[in-house]
Amino acid sequence: MKPLIPRRTVLAASAGVAGSATVLPTFDPAAGAAAAPPRGRHPVFPHGVASGDPGPTAVVLWTRVTPTPRSSPGSGHGPRVTVRWEVAQDPRMRHVVRRGRSATGPGRDHTVKLTVTGLAPSTWYYYRFTYEGHRSRVGRTRTTPAADEETEHLRLGFVSCANLQAGWFSAYRHLAARNDLHAVVHLGDYLYEYGSDGHGMGADDVVVRPHEPAHEILGLADYRRRHAQYKRDRDLQDLHAAYPMIATWDDHESANDAWRGGAANHSPAEEGGWRRRRARAHRAYDEWMPARLNGSVRLRDGTRLFRTLRFGTLADLSMLDLRTYRDEQVADLTDTSVDDPDRTITGSAQLGWLKDSLSTSRSRWKLVGNPVLIAPLSLGGLPPEAAAALNRLLEGAVSADGVPLNTDAWDGYTHDRRDLFDHIAAERIDDVVFLTGDIHTGLAAELPLAKGTYPLGGNVGVEFVCASVTSNNFKDDTDTPPHTTSDVIAAALRASNPHYRYANLDDHGYCVLDVTPERVQCDWWVIGDRAQRRSGIRHHASYAVHAGSAQLSSVRDPVT
Repeated sequence: MKPLIPRRTVLAASAGVAGSATVLPTFDPAAGAAAAPPRGRHPVFPHGVASGDPGPTAVVLWTRVTPTPRSSPGSGHGPRVTVRWEVAQDPRMRHVVRRGRSATGPGRDHTVKLTVTGLAPSTWYYYRFTYEGHRSRVGRTRTTPAADEETEHLRLGFVSCANLQAGWFSAYRHLAARNDLHAVVHLGDYLYEYGSDGHGMGADDVVVRPHEPAHEILGLADYRRRHAQYKRDRDLQDLHAAYPMIATWDDHESANDAWRGGAANHSPAEEGGWRRRRARAHRAYDEWMPARLNGSVRLRDGTRLFRTLRFGTLADLSMLDLRTYRDEQVADLTDTSVDDPDRTITGSAQLGWLKDSLSTSRSRWKLVGNPVLIAPLSLGGLPPEAAAALNRLLEGAVSADGVPLNTDAWDGYTHDRRDLFDHIAAERIDDVVFLTGDIHTGLAAELPLAKGTYPLGGNVGVEFVCASVTSNNFKDDTDTPPHTTSDVIAAALRASNPHYRYANLDDHGYCVLDVTPERVQCDWWVIGDRAQRRSGIRHHASYAVHAGSAQLSSVRDPVT
């Protein structure tokens, strides 16, 4: 099959002109949902299908089979079974190119995860699973270009922070329906560990949809059940069925503000050892997500999640894990240990890998999937009520007098950031773009080599931060009308941080990243009321960076 965009095709795209439309095969993920089982029969594939971590000739496929009514997620019940899988060139599954069988059972919570190999680069495929005559829905996936392919176009969606209790996943629904992406990047907080006693929508913590189980998840069965609940969401199922997902975790996949030896939301005295809890969370993630840990789909072979995916000569995407190896967060930035060279957010091995990946990349654009904010952020002179609201949003990151204390982000580990930025500058590495989640805020920032001399000291890249899918933002925590108090705070943020070009503290939604050899453009799309199941979508802002510039410019129109 031909590549999505022919080799050496030049697209008319610039910071002021929307990118050419990506032509995809017609596919309606919602139409492919499995039909309800006959009366008296249980659903066999109620958690949908997914694909992820695509390569030029291989991709990960995933599903969960329920062979008997007692084989519910986390139950440990049910027989070992064999599931058949097929990969085809068409959505009707008439032209099958790969097929096989995969065994599963209660030891892996009846999940099925495999790597399909022998595929063609830059090609759309369709897949499904079958068990005893019961078929799953059909999913669509895509391989990446070959390493030496002179790729001219890449379009990614990216998202983060989807708290099921805080609203409906309308952002996922609209993203799935676009039909113009190559893949979706999830930057963490795919699920939340909280119980149903709060942690919901808005200042009053309204629980729109209660978590299952109702208590905070601690054991392996708990984490399995929570993954299963999220994957029963129709909008998330449609997103997984529409595109391959490239995911990393942040903290809530285990516990809030996690670090290598514990978490803010973990009490060893009441909840047992942290390493055991984290191991359970990581195992459930390995079972339930279409991602390779330690480069494989095998269970119990390691938990390394940082990795690089390549899209021909156009872009590399390095996905980071900023929870497993980090030191504990300091209380605030007045603690001088934030600059301690012995403290790390990445761990030495991961930081060395990232620097080497950037130095050896042969691609035009070096994209970095970065779970927490890397651009320096200071907030001075805020009113007390605004500082208190930011405290809730950043989970204790700002003091009452407005002194910046975002110690959970790279601001709390300045030596690692300085080491990385100095490396990018010394090696003359151009066109570095960080894609970030976590902070529940839409942001666009240039990354100054030295914040104090900006804009004279030069930039090492740019950062695009997506708003949350549902998790509370500044407007939600202050319970104020949209674009009132928050706009004042956004203006103060930009005044204190001139390297920030865009700030939206009000909305929820997703981002689209459009990549050509000439420029990278990020579009912010925002939903309406997250409490409404059928909330609409609208374009809010777009910013672009031209190759070789490391500077952001506003763009009027989103890519088409």
